[in-house]
This record gives sequence, C-alpha cells and structure tokens, in this order.
Amino acid sequence: MKGNKSCLIFVVDDNRMLNRLTTEHLKKNGYQNVKSFFSGEACLNSLKKGEVPDLVVEDYNMTGMNGIDVLKIVKKKHPQTQFIFLTSNDDIEIAVNTIKYGAFDYIVKDSMAMEKLVYKIETMTELMQLHKQNSQVGWLKFAFIALGVAVVVLTVYLIRLLEIF
Repeated sequence: MKGNKSCLIFVVDDNRMLNRLTTEHLKKNGYQNVKSFFSGEACLNSLKKGEVPDLVVEDYNMTGMNGIDVLKIVKKKHPQTQFIFLTSNDDIEIAVNTIKYGAFDYIVKDSMAMEKLVYKIETMTELMQLHKQNSQVGWLKFAFIALGVAVVVLTVYLIRLLEIF
C-alpha cells in the first residue's frame, strides 16, 4: 500500500460539484477519512472543535477567505498539517506564494488533476513516513552515543577509584 491511506484529509472548495468530485475521487483511491468543507471558515471551525487534519486539499479562490488565509491560520497552530492547492488559478505568483507559506504543492485543475492529486498525496505521505523513520534513527544514534559516553566516563571513574586503593 502506497502512502498512509488512513490520514485525515480535509477538502475545502466552495464549488460544491468540484468539492464532491475531489472527495469521491480520494475515497475511490482508498482514502476513507476525508471530510468536506465548502468554505475556509467551516474548515477552521472544525479545527476549533479539535479535529486536526494531516492534509488539507483546498482551492485558492473561495468566497470569504482565500486558500492562503486558511493555510496561514492552520500552519500557525498545526505546522505539521500539509497543504495541496487544487485550483483553476494558474497565476505563477500565487502558486509561488502558496509554496512560500508552506504548501506541499500547487495543482492547476485540468483533465489530469485528480490523478496528480493522488500521486502528490502518496508522495507526501511517503516522505512524511521517511522523515519519521529518520527522526527515530536519529534518536537511536543519540542514545547509543550517550550510552557510549556514559560507559567511558564510568570506566574512567572506576579506574581512578581502583588507583586510590
């Protein structure tokens, strides 16, 4: 199984048809923990209730707050939450800004957008799993080094103690 199919995904798009299409496509591809929101405000209200998504798939242009506004607010409280923009806005400056503010990727809606989205989610979750494994290996290295230093210090202490007698 590629990626983490149990991750919590929020789909945020004020276009109800595209929102449903995205949500259903993700579910067909094995992502069963998908929640749909029709505004940035609704997404943020869910966060206030304690739900923290692993990933937010969102449009840039929405009624009310735009996608970057949502990203900034969520990232401030939950920096581990990832974002993928799925939007018809092909403005390169906006795309660069989304990445600058912490989005994982920016996908322009076209005939291949849904396939690109699933591929990007799989890539993102695999990278997150590798990062987690690297973090764990790092802690093991630290623990072994600390243990080695402790053994050396204890050995030196015991040698000095034996020299006294």
